[in-house]
Amino acid sequence: MTNDRLCGQSTESPVDVKKMCISIVPIFNHLSPSEMSDIVKESHSVTYRRGQTIYRAGEQSEGLYIVHKGRVKIYRLSETGKEQLVRILEPSDFTGELSLFNESIHDAYAEALEQVELCVMARDDFQKFLLKYPAISLKVLTEFSSRLAKTEKQAAHIAMESVETRIALYLADQVEQQKSRQIQLPMSRRDLASHLGTTPETVSRKLTDFQDAGWIRQTSQRAIDVIDLDALLLC
Repeated sequence: MTNDRLCGQSTESPVDVKKMCISIVPIFNHLSPSEMSDIVKESHSVTYRRGQTIYRAGEQSEGLYIVHKGRVKIYRLSETGKEQLVRILEPSDFTGELSLFNESIHDAYAEALEQVELCVMARDDFQKFLLKYPAISLKVLTEFSSRLAKTEKQAAHIAMESVETRIALYLADQVEQQKSRQIQLPMSRRDLASHLGTTPETVSRKLTDFQDAGWIRQTSQRAIDVIDLDALLLC
């Protein structure tokens, strides 16, 4: 982990931050209050400013990183320096889980998209809890399965669908996730282009095409009103 972290910037106490981390993350939230308290004792909290790097590819993983507040971008860099977005982490999401089963080197970068509060648990401590509370292992496997399915779906879209269709399906997915036709893109257009395997210029052009067709209305750089969801799904 890099040394540009900021500690003590939250209005909540470190203990409160850790309790919230444990209570919201899916791999722990099924535990009893006493079991959660047991885990809280073995984690520590840390804060990063927007744009700061949490870890870099090639660095030794410290263990499990749980997002308490803010959003974290996980990405890789190609040999030419092109950025490939892997995923965006939001509160209750976590990363670094592969190091929990063997000593691991990060193969990607993690960057704070805004001020971020994290809880961190060392590999050895987490392994101890896997043995003590076996149900955690099942939750971790469930999360792995979910991520694998999303990765395979994304790869299939990039390989088989046109850019226009990929963008349309992404907007439709956001409508479903946000449960509203008035959606906020959770990432910049640059990151969205990386996520969908295209360029920012193409994303902007296709969104303009959708708007001209009467399917969407762009009210700001990230705010979009989806007017004709059926048309998007048939795109």
